[in-house]
Amino acid sequence: MTTGPGVGAADDGQEEESGAAVLAALADPTRRRILDALASRGAATATTLAAELPITRQAVVKHLAVLDQAGLVTAHRIGREVRYEPAPPVLAATARWMAGLADAWDHRLRTIKRLAEGAGPTGTRVQDSDDR
Repeated sequence: MTTGPGVGAADDGQEEESGAAVLAALADPTRRRILDALASRGAATATTLAAELPITRQAVVKHLAVLDQAGLVTAHRIGREVRYEPAPPVLAATARWMAGLADAWDHRLRTIKRLAEGAGPTGTRVQDSDDR
């Protein structure tokens, strides 16, 4: 994945849109707390999650809808309850994309550091004060 953390998108435009939805969903600290709670406890209802968080059940439902739209959670109706659980494939794809992005930036920064430490303003090697 080069453009974003989307999973199984049909084309780059769709993958980029999916990746943007995932990143937008993860940008909110409350949604990250909801994902953390689901990851630690497994499937849960909005009511159960609201009892653990300092927000209302209605707010939890709205956050879960954003997470569901981004593909980060799945919802299963069991009788009158809707139970939510994390969607590991999208989370794993996002983690892989972010790791690849971090690796690319690390490489760029190492190159910049190497160039900055090895060359003076005119492109000549900078001498240490001990070398003079």
